[in-house]
Amino acid sequence: MYPTIFFKLLIGLVALVFVTRLLGKKHMSQVTPFDFVYALILGGTVEETIYHQDHTIPQMLFSIAVWGVLIYSVEKLTQRFDKLRRPLKGSSQILINDGKVSIKELERANLELEELRGMLRQKDIFSLKSVKYVFLETSGEISVMKYKDQEETEEPSILLVDEGRILEHNLEIAGKDTDWLMNGLSKEGISDIKDIYYAEWSIPEGFFIKKFEHCI
Repeated sequence: MYPTIFFKLLIGLVALVFVTRLLGKKHMSQVTPFDFVYALILGGTVEETIYHQDHTIPQMLFSIAVWGVLIYSVEKLTQRFDKLRRPLKGSSQILINDGKVSIKELERANLELEELRGMLRQKDIFSLKSVKYVFLETSGEISVMKYKDQEETEEPSILLVDEGRILEHNLEIAGKDTDWLMNGLSKEGISDIKDIYYAEWSIPEGFFIKKFEHCI
């Protein structure tokens, strides 16, 4: 039993490495959901064969070979035919276009604004004010273009209003209250908080506000 498991592991490893090399080299940041699925099934095929005695090594190799051919064919087809690429591999999305947040694209990507801000912070960007374009790549990573003349502030901004709602917890973090917020928005010429898609605030920069009408 144990020698059989050893040989299955060894042959499975060699077969998986061969198929992976055949399909091409990719950084982890370039892996798409489609790539993840085919890798998952490849690994599952080997696992099933290893722990089930009625699954033979030739059957495992046949399964890996068939799955590898199918995936290789899909890769080549998507390279050749653009119409197949989007439904099978996905496409990038523009989440911020010329400084305007795309509400539609955020919803299509199942992202909330605060999640996008978190992704930007991982890129050392702490305010939406600095951002001109944000692309969500097929890997789930974001690519960012900042305004050339926009310098980063020394303090991160805090999101105080999100889709017309006051974020009470963030107000507490900022050490402020609702009256202070409403007075500040009033000075910015805003009377109805439901008009605001988002409002950031930081000590050095003050408010940065975008109304729904300024989004796309």
